[in-house]
Amino acid sequence: MPAADDAEHTGALTAPVEGLDEALAAADAVDRCLVAGLLRPRSDQAGDLAELARAVAGSPLAARVAEAAEKAAAGTASEDHFLALAAARTALLGAVHDALVARADESTGRTRGEDTHPVPGDPQQANLLAAARSWLADLARAGWAGIDHDLVGGAAQIVSAMLPRPELRRLATLLDGFAAELAASCPGSALERIPARRWGDLWARALLLTQPGAAALAATGTATGRLLPLGVDLHEHATAAQAQVHAVFEPADGTPSRLVRASVSVPKPDTVVAAGVWQLLRPHLSLLAALGEGRAMHLDAMPLTDQGDLVWDDTRARPGEPADPFATARVALPAATAAPAAPLDRHPVRLAEPVFLERYTTRQDGDTLVLTVAGDDLAVDTDRVPVAGPLTPEAVAASGACIALLRWDGGGFRLQPLAVETTVRKKTVALHAGAWAGGTTDKAGVKAEKAATDAVTVLRERAGRLLRK
Repeated sequence: MPAADDAEHTGALTAPVEGLDEALAAADAVDRCLVAGLLRPRSDQAGDLAELARAVAGSPLAARVAEAAEKAAAGTASEDHFLALAAARTALLGAVHDALVARADESTGRTRGEDTHPVPGDPQQANLLAAARSWLADLARAGWAGIDHDLVGGAAQIVSAMLPRPELRRLATLLDGFAAELAASCPGSALERIPARRWGDLWARALLLTQPGAAALAATGTATGRLLPLGVDLHEHATAAQAQVHAVFEPADGTPSRLVRASVSVPKPDTVVAAGVWQLLRPHLSLLAALGEGRAMHLDAMPLTDQGDLVWDDTRARPGEPADPFATARVALPAATAAPAAPLDRHPVRLAEPVFLERYTTRQDGDTLVLTVAGDDLAVDTDRVPVAGPLTPEAVAASGACIALLRWDGGGFRLQPLAVETTVRKKTVALHAGAWAGGTTDKAGVKAEKAATDAVTVLRERAGRLLRK
């Protein structure tokens, strides 16, 4: 990201985006319909559906969405009509995503690769896709306020039949998680607050994935060259964890460098928390050790999708020389080309652009930490700073340089810090969210790792006793 003296570029992040509010309002109109359900639509729902139709009137979806809106308003929508509504909603949020990415690229001066067509996947199982589509249509008719355990439980058999089939596993995983979330909220009529945007996202994405070819694989090439890690984004759930490493890849053939990601996900017991999570992730991704040690990695024909995702294979990677992420951010990051998003990944929530900032000031605005660069204010999403590392909101507030992910949430751009440079006892010190990824001698980290080891050992012993019985 440009330094603080380049106000013109940085200001792009705080300037209004034309048409954004209208697109989000149309998506919200669909979500209001899904809350109440479309089995017996009310008059106000007809207005919401008409708003969606108007929003896509100038697109190739216009005729289908207009028909779907009319049928849904009359309570006679079929599965194909619901699919059209889901496609329109997805297209609107995709347009919002593209506008935000364009703003982010304008601010950073970053170039972006061209979009590519996905590779056709294996033949889909039409009967299972139809069953999933039927269940999702039933959800739309009942609405989130009308869900009950019988309706939500209808997904279980579909998911069980899909999971053994690799070509359907993506949809099966989505349906399984969605159904579990709905089941935990039953009955819908008793809910005080309904996460309409989130459930609308999951419903629309799942419905589109029931279309043959929608889950096609991204085109994949190979990557040979040097990988320079920038930082790690850690996602933690009660029963799962994921680490996503953001890095700059320098091809050995001298072609332009690229922004890439490498991810690993694992199930976890809910007793494993904080730094103990690294213990579960570490064996599956040697890159985490290199990140913790501050080293580059050399890749040899590592699979790489056109969307910038490395399909990690430890046999195709070896540790390299020391590589300071802040040196990478200052020198290599500005020249790296970003990858385009896959069609179904074009959503504002998926925006996560690596940026580097320095010569800024910070202040506290109520509960929000605000970073001011070139006269513009950017909120810092301190809730995303993981406890599984030495980086803290206080360290961010006292920092003078920051590697972060630029995200969009709550109507504006926000920063998720991955690492900062701060001054401790008159010395510049770097603090990384992923500093403990490869292991640590830090007292808090060592204590958390020991607790995780004890918890996993106990669980394994209990599982062994159950199996023996």
